[in-house]
Amino acid sequence: MAEHIDRARLNIDLSYRFKYVSKFIDFKQEDIKILNTLEPIINPILPTLVETVYKKLYSFDITKQYFLMRNDGFEVFAPNKETGLTLDSVQIDYRKDMLSVFLRRILTQSDWNDSFLQYLSRVGEIHTNKGGASSISVDYIHINALICTLENTFIDTIWAVESIDWGKKREILHALSKFFWIQNDFFTMQYGLSIKEKHISLVPKINLSGCFFR
Repeated sequence: MAEHIDRARLNIDLSYRFKYVSKFIDFKQEDIKILNTLEPIINPILPTLVETVYKKLYSFDITKQYFLMRNDGFEVFAPNKETGLTLDSVQIDYRKDMLSVFLRRILTQSDWNDSFLQYLSRVGEIHTNKGGASSISVDYIHINALICTLENTFIDTIWAVESIDWGKKREILHALSKFFWIQNDFFTMQYGLSIKEKHISLVPKINLSGCFFR
């Protein structure tokens, strides 16, 4: 007998949505533990990993344009000729930091509670025109490409670690793939809600002033 899933509840209850998706793709506590074991491997090379991702974003004019837009909090920024600091350089460093914070949290979070699910949801929301923290709205096609790039970068990184045996690598890659699909689902949910002009208001919004593009 098929398990009943409440279609309407999927868009108003983050925990319910996460439980459905994670059950469907077989994402379990064991996968979270596997992600946690990656932290000491990924953390030392995180700056290089983030740099690789941003080089990709800068390699296309359509994605590079988002980094030329003025982020909230930078309205009064004045270029410094002596140091060579520009709005572009300061904002890109800020956004790289936000991506690093996001990835570190994924690799260190052991309890995927409602607060953490709200964080994952807010990461999606802040890139839409309903984000509330910035006038920058990123088209979903670029988010989709970015998530794929992140996943591929992680796969290449793990594949190159000789100290991890093949069986363990398989488990790690499965856990990573499941996570990125879960995060992508939160993005698609927020972009869908943005189009329908709806909001999720189950818990107070987490203050995320910037993320990958913003």
